[in-house]
Amino acid sequence: MLKHFWGSLVFTAICMALGGWYGWTISGTVEGTLSILWICAVLAVLEVSLSFDNAAVNASVLKDMDPVWQQRFLTWGIAIAVFGMRVVFPVVIVMVAASLGPIDAVSLALSEPAEYQRIVSDAHIGLMGFGGAFLGMVGLKFFFDAEKELNWIAAIERPLAKVAEIEAISIGLVLLGTWAASTMLADSDALTFIMAAIGGLLTYLAVEIVNHVLEPPTPSTGTVAKAGFGAFLYLEVLDASFSFDGVIGAFALTNNLIIIAIGLGIGAMFVRSMTIFLVRKGTMSEYRYLEHGAFYAILALAIIMYINTFAHIPEVITGLIGAVLIGLAFWSSVRANRAEGTAQAA
Repeated sequence: MLKHFWGSLVFTAICMALGGWYGWTISGTVEGTLSILWICAVLAVLEVSLSFDNAAVNASVLKDMDPVWQQRFLTWGIAIAVFGMRVVFPVVIVMVAASLGPIDAVSLALSEPAEYQRIVSDAHIGLMGFGGAFLGMVGLKFFFDAEKELNWIAAIERPLAKVAEIEAISIGLVLLGTWAASTMLADSDALTFIMAAIGGLLTYLAVEIVNHVLEPPTPSTGTVAKAGFGAFLYLEVLDASFSFDGVIGAFALTNNLIIIAIGLGIGAMFVRSMTIFLVRKGTMSEYRYLEHGAFYAILALAIIMYINTFAHIPEVITGLIGAVLIGLAFWSSVRANRAEGTAQAA
């Protein structure tokens, strides 16, 4: 297992050394330095706990992906996930929300962290709308699949598969959920939320269009054809949607952009290592219900994102729900494998 995580361990050592140097530079005390290192460590754990289901979903897509694009995602995707979503993305939010140039936005983040936090926090409703709608479509598409043969919770999944051929049923449910959540918001916030959710929905449809244009559909899955650029784009948007709650949640600990980037960057690297481990070991195929658990976790996260627009749900609860669902799916898979082995032996 260590060979799959050595890169993350080296990256962690470098980042913590950087965090220690930064902490000493701005505080000049051992206590201040240790405090910053502690925040970096907590942010890393927070990111891993919130994104474990992301690793499972990524692995379920990657296992059927073209080897060339699979390798590209595991290399280019790291740079995009670590530096794009955890460093560049929060700055872009400030650029758009405050109508600032990139240099001014970075300057604001470094010199006026409180104002920077306020601007990012004000974008919370839009981010939750976009991410919730996109993840909702991803999760629903998995279960509304008439050709899906394996069910984990049959009482739920079989009825969904039976109505899967009704056109646009997933879109209808996402729009219904968007309307229901918007009724809990003030008029101005409701408009922002609805527009962002529509953006997330259209982004999902755009990725599907790109995928079908560039790569023919495959019968191996009910989500998207996992062959090339379309799958790569799908995974990157999926990763971005998963990272929203981690980026927003980080401000509960600190509003320092550098500390957030270090902590969340470490977590993102370990999520990538978990993805590689799950793919290389064939874990998604060996444990048959693990993929189901991951998509249940996606739906749970989408619902939580919608609820978070009008009632805060602590990040620890969000991470725990995903971990419990995947853990139960893993346990069910182990039991199924044992029962199958016993039957074959008999």
